[in-house]
Amino acid sequence: MHIRTAAARRRVPPRALGVIALVAVCLAPLTPAVAAPPGPHTDTAADLRQKLEALVRAPGGPPGVIAVLRDGDRTKVVRAGVAELGTDRAPQIDDHMRIASAAKAFSGAVALSLVNMGDLRLDDTIGSRLPRLPRAWHAVTLRQLLHHTSGLPDYTQSPEFAEIVRADPRHRFDSRRLLDFVSGEPPAFRPGSRYQYSNSDNIAVALMAEAVTRTPYERLLDELVYRHLGLRGTSLPQGYRMPEPYLHGYDVSPPEPPEDVSEALSMSGVWASGGIVSTPGDLTRFIRGYTGGALYDDRVVREQRRWVDGSSQPAGPGRNSAGLGIFRYATRCGTVLGHTGNMPGYTQLMAATPDGRRSLTFSSTTQINETLKPELLREMRAVQEDFVCALLRGKG
Repeated sequence: MHIRTAAARRRVPPRALGVIALVAVCLAPLTPAVAAPPGPHTDTAADLRQKLEALVRAPGGPPGVIAVLRDGDRTKVVRAGVAELGTDRAPQIDDHMRIASAAKAFSGAVALSLVNMGDLRLDDTIGSRLPRLPRAWHAVTLRQLLHHTSGLPDYTQSPEFAEIVRADPRHRFDSRRLLDFVSGEPPAFRPGSRYQYSNSDNIAVALMAEAVTRTPYERLLDELVYRHLGLRGTSLPQGYRMPEPYLHGYDVSPPEPPEDVSEALSMSGVWASGGIVSTPGDLTRFIRGYTGGALYDDRVVREQRRWVDGSSQPAGPGRNSAGLGIFRYATRCGTVLGHTGNMPGYTQLMAATPDGRRSLTFSSTTQINETLKPELLREMRAVQEDFVCALLRGKG
């Protein structure tokens, strides 16, 4: 297998330019989620490791996978493959990685924390908080943005945005002006009338949080989320560099050799919708606190868990439904709450029981979704469901 040198990896890989066009696919609406076929009831550590190894060996599979199962104070780490091709270093719990759309849960955490403090209300509108945005969007509420029922046009689908990224994948966008790419478009439907996943929603959520606090979103993340949950390896960068050590993300498109795309993209173009860098350990701490109500009171938790039909992107295990900045995954063994994400080089799942006591993070180092790799996505969802079953049976 041909492995690129470190010097070559510092340049934007040529084939990555094709992958860049899939930034919109990272979180764009795909097919509705249905339950993955049940896997065999095997959930010992050895069985789970074999399932990860099978994913790594699959055509187009990730070079590395790491899953962290947490039950109370007990942690089990299951991994397969390597953190970087050309080395024998296994993925580690403190390796940095791009979490893609799982970052949307962080914007949900910020917004709901502000709701809990009374700075925001779920019925606050774009018109009242962000009057500079198009008048056609003014009736959209914070609740609808967090539910993905706003109808806001997705800025990542803009031809102008896509052309800029194709020309310069590391282009430094003004993250707070990303919605300008679709400012001339009305909502796709009457706000609140149906579900449609849009990257624009969480950009607007972050802007609303900034408007009411007069505080940069990055600082709100630090003050309202990172510090409360003890996240030390999580950040929201503007550039393309990854902090060391990190899981290298790859474009795996046989018969071509895997190509390192870890640093192919500037995160300024996805920002609150998908730009966060974290670690498996930090994601574990985050999802336990996020689902367990550590950031806000029971009143806000109840509002967050008003479910509508809708799936995360890519679909999580089992049958998906959408809450406010969170998804419900109903599997054959029980229900967990969380979020998924994918972008060039990475695919993520983080989930926990509603009380936050038991959790699973599942990170792989290539992009897997319904558009790019539908068969591999079905296989991965089945494996993820096996991991959820191991977690819920207390065998993780």
